[in-house]
Amino acid sequence: MTAIQGGFTASVNAMYDRAVSLMDLSPGLVEKIRVCNATYTVRFGVRLRGEIHTFTGYRSVHSEHMEPVKGGIRFAMAVDQDEVEALASLMTYKCALVETPFGGSKGGLCIDPSAWEPHEMEQITRRFAYELIKRDLINPAQNVPAPDMGTGEREMAWMADQYKRMKTTDINGNACVTGKPANAGGIAGRVEATGRGVQYALQEFFRHPEDMAAAGLTGTLDGKRIVVQGLGNVGYHAAKFLSSEDGARITGVIERDGGIWSDTGLDVDAVRAHIRETGGVKGFPDARFDANGATLLEADCDILIPAALEGVIHTGNAPRVQAPLIIEAANGPVTAEANDILLDKGCVIIPDLYANAGGVTVSYFEWVKNLSHIRFGRMQRRAEEARHQVLVDELERLSRDKGLAWTLSDDFKARYLRGAGELELVRSGLDDTMRGAYGAMREVWQGRADVPDLRTAGFIVAISRIAASYQAKGL
Repeated sequence: MTAIQGGFTASVNAMYDRAVSLMDLSPGLVEKIRVCNATYTVRFGVRLRGEIHTFTGYRSVHSEHMEPVKGGIRFAMAVDQDEVEALASLMTYKCALVETPFGGSKGGLCIDPSAWEPHEMEQITRRFAYELIKRDLINPAQNVPAPDMGTGEREMAWMADQYKRMKTTDINGNACVTGKPANAGGIAGRVEATGRGVQYALQEFFRHPEDMAAAGLTGTLDGKRIVVQGLGNVGYHAAKFLSSEDGARITGVIERDGGIWSDTGLDVDAVRAHIRETGGVKGFPDARFDANGATLLEADCDILIPAALEGVIHTGNAPRVQAPLIIEAANGPVTAEANDILLDKGCVIIPDLYANAGGVTVSYFEWVKNLSHIRFGRMQRRAEEARHQVLVDELERLSRDKGLAWTLSDDFKARYLRGAGELELVRSGLDDTMRGAYGAMREVWQGRADVPDLRTAGFIVAISRIAASYQAKGL
């Protein structure tokens, strides 16, 4: 893989600069929005296996135009300051685009989680959380982390518990992180939220014939050939929902050990089970294996979903990418230079600051739930069911009294009478968010001749909202 020229931050800033060049903002405000406000670097020791091991972690705050700031914490060996600051800036633009009331932040710990036992990971995670909590870099009113690469519900539960041990009188302590298990203050639908958001983003794209035409696509998602890079949490759920609910064919899957291909489509659940059992995709039955999985990024398909690392599509391979539509489920998978190459080829890219915003959207719902101390749907669900029952009863009475030859099917009644619970409300809120954000983006994309793509349009929408927030503060 060709390195990102100038680093990840430089790539994000290049895209930012392209957008602001099309906007009427003062140079001072342009610079204020661009820069990362602060990055805290911590190096701490933990006694493990009879000796002290030192770990390095980061927490960057890109923008505090709204507070708290929001962004995940990743555990990976590649974590460094440049990556964390770039991801924090993307969180700022992402939150602004989908109108979640947060500034942007991001964190990371340079560690290989597979090298440590679970009880050792708990010690390390709690110590990292301690270092951040005592500086209010984990705080429900100031900085709210979430899961990212290498972290999940388990790590978030440890961090939340560590916060409550240190801040015993904070009644809102559960809101200090999101992405927690359901039995520890989490919310239904959070685990699959980012993948579900990718599905909703594609569904919304396919509602607009003009947008599909720009990518040379027609019809619906049914039957579309999709290649997914990375079958982790995001890639797996996106592939699963698109194949099982929308009829798409997952023809290619790329993982660390290579890639597999099947013209007839892969069983996503079976592939994931194979990965868990063997550690990779090699040996998966009834599929063609290529040890150089990156070549499948260039395969003939309708939709490419990079859902792994940043910079996987670069100047070295972008000219050979055949997919007419790319949706960035990962953060920064297409470099700024590759973006230009793909645009020249007529490829449409649904950008990361929109496409993978499902996670932060549902994290926002979880944060609100924690602050309100009540699950969604608890107050109104049975009232909805009772109100719907009145209508069903009246329709059935009229049918009997008038001797009409029709009845309401049991399936209709079961679906209509069921009041919305937490999961239904979360999905409804996420779908509404993804539709609204896409509408704001495409209005700029389709409405301005000087805006070449959805990414630039998304940045313009986000930057406009951030600028308005700073101006309201008197800047």
